[in-house]
Amino acid sequence: MNAESNTAPVARSTTQPMYWSVLRELWENKSIYIAPSIVAAVILLGALVSAGHLPERRRSAMLLDEARRQAAIQLPYDIVAMIIIVTSFIVGFFYCLDALYGERRDRSILFWKSLPVSDLTTVLSKACVPLLILPAIIFAIIVATQFVMLLISSAVLVPSGLAGTTWANFNLLQQSVILFYGLIVIALWHAPVYGWALLISGIARRATFLWAVLPPLAIAVFEKITFNTSYFASMLKDRLGGAGDTAFAFQMHNGLSIDHLTPARFLSTPGLWIGLLFAAAFFFAAIRLRRYRGPI
Repeated sequence: MNAESNTAPVARSTTQPMYWSVLRELWENKSIYIAPSIVAAVILLGALVSAGHLPERRRSAMLLDEARRQAAIQLPYDIVAMIIIVTSFIVGFFYCLDALYGERRDRSILFWKSLPVSDLTTVLSKACVPLLILPAIIFAIIVATQFVMLLISSAVLVPSGLAGTTWANFNLLQQSVILFYGLIVIALWHAPVYGWALLISGIARRATFLWAVLPPLAIAVFEKITFNTSYFASMLKDRLGGAGDTAFAFQMHNGLSIDHLTPARFLSTPGLWIGLLFAAAFFFAAIRLRRYRGPI
């Protein structure tokens, strides 16, 4: 009885600072969920405006073979997911650039350091936003947007008798599983990018975006001019948009690219673990910097 009463406060004391620190980030940075929601609302508005042409497009799609018909019907939903995912990356990147810089700029760092919350907890709570919280929000927004698009499609196609074609060619549950897997892959692959932005946020005294972007560009230009190679630029390009090359297997079927999940190949990719090591190093450096950095 005494052992349980002694350990419970310790458990609460170690988890509550992280919990409230993450809530603080969500409260102070409403763009984390407002910006993707606005993009989703604009997409749904566009879907409503263009719904009048949907029966004609659906009749044309039904004349195709099964594989091409399914791809044509799924395409708008895939485009919606990609647009919102790109939006989330932009939001996460700029959030990290301002995460430590903002509290130094407005001198609120003096208040936050006076609280019994360690620098480790503070930085990790900020890192959780692009790596955990934002993917979860994006998953919910994309699934909700696609579901509303399905309802709009069904309502518009009811008079023509084609309402069931959307549900027959777009499996929302299956696509949600693929989306969930893809968001995990993207978060892990982009972890060093977020770590670099968070580190710059703790170093720079102004113009965090320029400090984050110009050094990699300078290295790429220097390599190209000096050695006439572009290994660093290729690495940056792969880090920004190459997650799908190892996480999915693309195969051609009747002229269409069909993707299959390959988590084992993704987890065995050296680039993933090298990137995570760099991300850990960036986060550790950001923790050390916050310990000694004061207001600007």
